[in-house]
Amino acid sequence: MIKLQNLHFEYGHTPILDAITFTIGPGDRIGLIGPNGAGKSTTMRMLTAQAIADEGSIEVLGHSLPRDSKAARAQMGVVPQLDNLDTTLTVSQQLLVFSHLYRVPRAERAAAIDRALGIAKLADRRDTKIDELSGGMRRRLLISRALLHGPRLLLLDEPTVGLDPQIRQELWALIDLLRSEGTSILMSTHYIEEAHRLSDTVVVM
Repeated sequence: MIKLQNLHFEYGHTPILDAITFTIGPGDRIGLIGPNGAGKSTTMRMLTAQAIADEGSIEVLGHSLPRDSKAARAQMGVVPQLDNLDTTLTVSQQLLVFSHLYRVPRAERAAAIDRALGIAKLADRRDTKIDELSGGMRRRLLISRALLHGPRLLLLDEPTVGLDPQIRQELWALIDLLRSEGTSILMSTHYIEEAHRLSDTVVVM
């Protein structure tokens, strides 16, 4: 699913990643853990070709990055660390927009949106404006949005950062559901208990 080999990355003259190497197989749930500045988010950005390694190679779902990043992105879901929901839309409108961006076939869009609403437990909020949702609801929507097209791989960049313990527990339950369905997951976090709770293997950075 993912193969990183000898990755190096510098910001200015400051080394951020130094010879990072690891592999993720089908159905694996991997946690990236480390303090702020350890390179977790940089690694995530490389897997979506938003950052380019100075040295090394990256393969995602059989595609070489950054050359074949478009083909790789079409088969993965990405949940960013920062909330980038469009607050002028309702919940269902946000999902409809992304069903187009993910090229979900027209005949399958309604079912994909209903499934995403079910995963996020937001079926009763489908017509609610996003700026009226709680923080936990917004994070659940971000995750379900990334699942609209049935991706083989899900990237979660610090999905519970800044949330209170109760909301974190809700998101943990959602991620557990994805694990039970066999979705391969790479999650970055700086919470030790979160990495222990949700990952089969932890990569310490």
